[in-house]
Parts: sequence; structure tokens; C-alpha cells
Amino acid sequence: MLQNVQVNPVKGPPMSLFRPLPLVAALALIAIPAAAQDMSRFGPGTAIPDYGQIAPVPGADPLPEGVEFKIAFDVSKGAEDGALNKGVESAARFINLQVAAGVPEENIQLAIVVHGPAVRDLLKPEEGKTNPNAGLVAALVAHGVRIYVCGQSAAAFGIDKDDLLPGVHLALSAMTAHALLQQEGYTLNPF
Repeated sequence: MLQNVQVNPVKGPPMSLFRPLPLVAALALIAIPAAAQDMSRFGPGTAIPDYGQIAPVPGADPLPEGVEFKIAFDVSKGAEDGALNKGVESAARFINLQVAAGVPEENIQLAIVVHGPAVRDLLKPEEGKTNPNAGLVAALVAHGVRIYVCGQSAAAFGIDKDDLLPGVHLALSAMTAHALLQQEGYTLNPF
């Protein structure tokens, strides 16, 4: 005796969901040129002219008179081979921006806490090689920026204090460095 057996077909998304994919792909290709950045308006700042290019912003709200900044930057992403670390360079850009807006440089106190793969960007160059970040670090240190390397990341990468560029401090950890900076009144820059 034959019984009525019902077979459930494999369920998946309805085919109608796949129809818009070519349209989405085409729109993405059109949007790529529209999203390209125009860097022609950017140029050197006056405080650290070799690093951290800035653009004028006509009509921007003026900064309060007597403003003071105490900001910590968190950097964990390493630079591409032979390139500047963009997270570290952001500190130079911040100084250039504020000085261009009329903030006295003595009113700008910055710290950079570096951890993860980015710690390799703060190493003294091996013999016969260069570190493109060495000049940037030297310029930042000359402008009073405090730079800390996470000791835990350094241990993970086999890095000792003597391996670090001049002026770079070795902290117990990035967490410790941030906690101490917060106690000193530093705010964390989210960029």
C-alpha cells in the first residue's frame, strides 16, 4: 500500500532576492569614483610642516578663546610597508589644525598609546634599513607629544625598550597608559 509521502524541498532564499544583485553591483561601481577624495586643498601646517597635512575650512565655528586640549590617541593598526602610520600622523594633523585655528601650541597636550601590530612602526630601523615613521616620531616628540608603547604588545612581538625609537616610552600596558592619562585629564580621541 502506497502512502502519501511529502518531501520537503531544500529551503533557501527566494530567487527574487538575487535579481537586484547585478543592479547593486553596478551602483557600487558608479559610487566608487564619487567617493574618491579630493586632496588638492590639503597642504602643510605651520607647526609640523612635514607631517599631518590640513585643509582650510571657511565658515567653521571658531574655537573658544583660551581653549586647551589634552587628548590621547589610540593606535593599533600598523602601517603598510614603507608608509607612515596614519594613526600616529593624526597627532601631527591635530596640532597643525588647532594651531591654524589660532590655538597656542602650549595649549595642546597630546599622547599616543600604541599597541598591537602598530608597535612595530615605532622601532629603531635595522642596520641598512629605514623606518619612515622615525622622522614623524621625532617631530612629535619635539612638539611635546608623549608616545607610549604597550608593554604587553611589545612582549608579544619580542620588543625591548632599547628597540624603540628615541622618545618613545614603554608602558606596562596600553590599558594602564590610557587609565593614567585619563587620571591626568586626557580625553580619548575616537579617530
